[in-house]
Amino acid sequence: MDTEQIKWWQRAVVYQIYPRSFQDTNDDGIGDIQGIIAHLDYLKQLGVDVLWLNPIYQSPNDDNGYDISDYQKIASDFGSMADFDALLAAAHQRGLKLIMDLVVNHTSDEHPWFKASRQDKLTPYRNFYFWRAGNGDSAPNNWDAAFGGSAWQYDEQTNEYYLHTFSTKQPDLNWENPEMRQAIYRMMTWWLNKGVDGFRMDVINQISKRPGLPDGPLKPHSQFGDSQVTNGPRVHEFLKEMHQQVLAQFEVMTVGETHGVTPADVLKYAGKDRQELDMVFEFQHLRLDNSQHGFGKWSTRKAPLVALKRVINEWQVGLHDQAWNSLFWNNHDTPRAVSRFGDDRPAYRVCSAKMLATCLHLLQGTPYIYQGEELGMTDAHFTELASYRDIETLNAYQDLVNDRQLLTKADMMARLAASSRDNSRTPMQWNQQLNAGFSSVTPWIAVNPNYHEINVAAALADPDSVWYHYQRLIALRHQEPIVTLGDFELLLPTDTAVFMYRRCWQDQTWLVVCNFTAQRVQRPIMAELKDSSELLLSNYADDLADKLRPYEAKVYRC
Repeated sequence: MDTEQIKWWQRAVVYQIYPRSFQDTNDDGIGDIQGIIAHLDYLKQLGVDVLWLNPIYQSPNDDNGYDISDYQKIASDFGSMADFDALLAAAHQRGLKLIMDLVVNHTSDEHPWFKASRQDKLTPYRNFYFWRAGNGDSAPNNWDAAFGGSAWQYDEQTNEYYLHTFSTKQPDLNWENPEMRQAIYRMMTWWLNKGVDGFRMDVINQISKRPGLPDGPLKPHSQFGDSQVTNGPRVHEFLKEMHQQVLAQFEVMTVGETHGVTPADVLKYAGKDRQELDMVFEFQHLRLDNSQHGFGKWSTRKAPLVALKRVINEWQVGLHDQAWNSLFWNNHDTPRAVSRFGDDRPAYRVCSAKMLATCLHLLQGTPYIYQGEELGMTDAHFTELASYRDIETLNAYQDLVNDRQLLTKADMMARLAASSRDNSRTPMQWNQQLNAGFSSVTPWIAVNPNYHEINVAAALADPDSVWYHYQRLIALRHQEPIVTLGDFELLLPTDTAVFMYRRCWQDQTWLVVCNFTAQRVQRPIMAELKDSSELLLSNYADDLADKLRPYEAKVYRC
């Protein structure tokens, strides 16, 4: 690849906004669209190129907006369509692109399509969803839902079950039905004609189920990598049709959320000539700290560095010059990066947050920054179940503690503190004022108590803050083609402390060296770099050359 072949989204840095927790301007404790508009200049100053909004559509909020009841209306919590139009215009005026969250594996059970489907077996909308007769007194198959319980919900009105691979209020759409697909395509075209710049596609590799919906393992959900509901036989047919009928008509970017995929799978979803998606989110690196005792994501483990390097290497090498990587440490469904992969203790939070940023942003791919990551925001460390709001978290506690009694309350609370999605959903920390400047009233979820130390105002006032380190990394990506175009080579693959890799392009070579521990370490190669290389970036003020201090990161031009 050369500079003339680069797509705009390959040079870009994406900033993910969770609107509910970004900025409240109407004093209801919930973030809103006007709050995003108020901070566009802040985002422009940071240097990002694209804003990704989590769902802002009309929804009863069983799963915080991922249960959509109207794809073409804005939820009143966030504002109006006029507010959205103003946001889109204001973003474009600043040279910022905006992509929407596309949730088309399922709708809300309050969507008009589903309401019609459960009222009459003969309506055309019945086949927009998966309705099946039961197997005697039991569900049509043995599938479990991602949020616990059976994936089938019995409906007394029609004496049949409907499929929901997530919440009971999120019935799965039937992509086998061409009429349903055309309704989705019309909706997508409507948003693109409005001017949005693309879509992040929620669990998009689940839209094709196995023919006949056969029994499978007890946990046939995508986050466990099972094939019953992911990477189905017609998924590429559907995505090619979507691309041909909708996406190819616009200059947009697409990124698909795809659990349970390998690099080989992604060459089918996002290969250069596939005409499906531009890139995907893979989750192999986020499963490395899962429980080793059958509790899935509910774990307090740290990801082993050697395994983390192996996974990242597989994706960097496996997709190079054939497809495009998305780069991320965290999002709205995961714990905070500095708490999960770094060290959020006060002595190490800043340097480890900078180290993680350096390690990620100089890989090949499009980086995604989750709101507050640029500040080094940490997990919430909630100690009471009442503090949590997430349906997945609450259901897991009920299942593992109350129902099956597999874990004690204390053990489960420790696992929630490390793994709950609510860790990333606490309000954005703007300043030291009431509720971190997010709202003048009690927020929908508690503010992290450390907002007095960690906030935007403090970061902008400190030239050595995590924020300015992110700004410098973004500038490097924009200024230096090697970051976008360079080959990747992993060094020291079995080193348990140091993540070191080389980027090469034309006659340039960069070396990225990151210490993932709180210990001081020494590696022979570091001494060799002192006289032969230029130090481009570091997260320490001085340079000891042959040593790496706790969580130190260095970038050399060799």
